[in-house]
Amino acid sequence: MEENVSMKCGLEIHVQVDTKSKLFCQCPTNYNDVPPNTNICPVCMGYPGARPMPPNKKAIDIAIMVAKMLNCEIVFNKDIYFQRKHYNYPDLPSGYQRTTIPIGINGNFMGVGITEVHLEEDPGQYKPDLGIVDYNRSGTPLIEIVTEPDMKNPEEAREFLKQLMRLFRYIGHLRGEGTMRADVNISVNYNGVQGNRVEVKNVNSIRGVYKVLKYEYIRQKNILRRGGEIKRETRAFMESQMITKGMRSKETADDYRYIPDPDIQPIVIDENWVKEIEEEMPETPMEKEKRFVREYGVKEEDAKVLVSDLSLAEVFEKVVNDLGGGKDNINLAVIWIRNELRRVLAYNKIDFYESNLKPEHLTELIKLITNKTISQKIGKKVIEIMVDNRGKKSPKEIVEELGLTVIDSDDVLENACEEAIKNNPKAVEDYLNGNKVALNFLMGQVMKLTRGRAEPKKVVEILKSKLDK
Repeated sequence: MEENVSMKCGLEIHVQVDTKSKLFCQCPTNYNDVPPNTNICPVCMGYPGARPMPPNKKAIDIAIMVAKMLNCEIVFNKDIYFQRKHYNYPDLPSGYQRTTIPIGINGNFMGVGITEVHLEEDPGQYKPDLGIVDYNRSGTPLIEIVTEPDMKNPEEAREFLKQLMRLFRYIGHLRGEGTMRADVNISVNYNGVQGNRVEVKNVNSIRGVYKVLKYEYIRQKNILRRGGEIKRETRAFMESQMITKGMRSKETADDYRYIPDPDIQPIVIDENWVKEIEEEMPETPMEKEKRFVREYGVKEEDAKVLVSDLSLAEVFEKVVNDLGGGKDNINLAVIWIRNELRRVLAYNKIDFYESNLKPEHLTELIKLITNKTISQKIGKKVIEIMVDNRGKKSPKEIVEELGLTVIDSDDVLENACEEAIKNNPKAVEDYLNGNKVALNFLMGQVMKLTRGRAEPKKVVEILKSKLDK
């Protein structure tokens, strides 16, 4: 019997808002930079009688911005309550977690439905193996994005999360993948038999989500194939083993005993508030990608790579502007930013902002190449040095200090070509017998003799003239 297997996946994605203070108190949010249990106060520790401050406005602003950029309908002119979500766990000092009802609903991103976007507070950090809790993180503002179960395979979910993290980098004020946690909901249909939905809690990386879905797909399919039933349950991801393990039966909303928090006044969002936020909203990566293709004539593949990093996209536009536009200058900017700069950054395992390079550095480098002060080969060496010394020296300074300018003396180039011909009789013979590839070998020898400072086009002309005689 032929197997007919499909899966549905939805995600609940939690990402921290990068605010200086917590959601309901003035405690700082740099919980990783200080000793355990020092960024705390009676409010974020849930002491009896400790009243929360009004919610952090920046956190609400960013939640609205995220909802808008995910094409959600904003909940206008209604009381948006903070609710108490009750459950007992060591990382939750008050016995409940404060979370809003939806701020945005019915959105869509990359063809995946967004059920809702809301704001909540992060719990502390519990280490069951050591039996200790650090409450420094407790109360840090979180945005939760709940998707529809529209993803049909692990690859779709992985790509969705990659693009979502890219969107977060554009928005700013969000801590992105480093603090992202996702609850993964998955169900499998095997030959018409629909399994129950299983939730895997607190997966903290895109790779982890992908591995969870691969594992759960196989696990659930095999149970259904044997005629078993998928339990509706909550599971944990054991990252070291790349498997999931049952924790408890799946909770429902009733299990959390939601009640509006009587200590916090509800949020009311009006159109003026959203209008102010819209004026500050950046261009999305998708919009920027289309604009690069339309405005600069960049290939779609190149545009996608350039906008994958907001810093590189901004550098590209600045360099093109400084070079004066034009098709040739745009092509050079694409080559030296999309290819060469990214190659060197990847080799050094750093992002652009860590290199301390400025757009002016790239503009100067490209101008040195276009005016034939240096060759493209030397340009590659210069960009490596620029990144290596973290932008302390300009391309021009590097070229002058190391004596890397192009050799344009006919006498020097003639001598180098003659030496290459004299030292490589086999290549000369091959060329004269019709093997044109041998010319490239000889040119390489000339470049070695001139330490890469010869102009390749001129070298080819001299070699041909000498060999054809």
